[in-house]
Amino acid sequence: MSSHPRTGLLQSVERAMAVLDHVAAAPGPLPARDISRALGLALPTTYHLLTTLVTGGYLVHLAEEHAYALGHRVDDLARGLRRQIAVPPEVERVTAVVHRQAHAAAYYAALRDAEMIVAHVAECPAHPRIRVLDVGFHRVPHATAFGKLMLAMLEPAAAEDLLDTTGTPPVTAGTVTDRRLLRRQLAQVRSTGLAIEVDEFQADLSCMAAPVTDAADRFVGAVAVSMPTARMREHRWAVERAVRLGAVRATRAVSLSAAARAGRCHTDGANP
Repeated sequence: MSSHPRTGLLQSVERAMAVLDHVAAAPGPLPARDISRALGLALPTTYHLLTTLVTGGYLVHLAEEHAYALGHRVDDLARGLRRQIAVPPEVERVTAVVHRQAHAAAYYAALRDAEMIVAHVAECPAHPRIRVLDVGFHRVPHATAFGKLMLAMLEPAAAEDLLDTTGTPPVTAGTVTDRRLLRRQLAQVRSTGLAIEVDEFQADLSCMAAPVTDAADRFVGAVAVSMPTARMREHRWAVERAVRLGAVRATRAVSLSAAARAGRCHTDGANP
């Protein structure tokens, strides 16, 4: 099995993940020839990768349609992700309070390896979440408030490297795609300790996020809200107060939860 000449990654694994990503992004099952053509892979190589993914349960072969679709193992992975990023009950309660005080869908996003992952959402029929922002969402950091917050908290070189990887594609007509303008936004986020996006992720909808830190004052997540842009402008200061206070409370909850886990580990280690 060969390795990628530049990164040391296993090329066959890279290709298999590319096939899985491509099938996952498709609106329906895909024939092998379409996958081969889209990814620039030889057809025999594509069949080999598809067979491997089918054997592992990550894809299924729909014989009657001569096509491939996602398999049950993908759902297992999704459940595993939700379990691993689950927030402490105290953080859930803080998010619920922000939801009530801001009269908006409220989110807790956690930092995981230079990605902001939505870990918890508090919503109601009157103030629903942005449908795409479900638990596990992590894309387009340049277009989301909690993503801008993360980019601002990273070292500038690390933020630039990340943007080189993700790009700054337009999500809406209002998305800031110019890197120079985005840098100015990030400088303002660092100055104010608050990130705001207006109509960048979804038209006529805005988001606001404030940072959450751990006991060592390291950035670990964000409390955020989303609401119609007109209402955000009308109630800006009340919303900001709720988000900032929520971030302070979440910071305290994260620290207390970590201390409690450390105490349990110490107790367990002391017992024979």
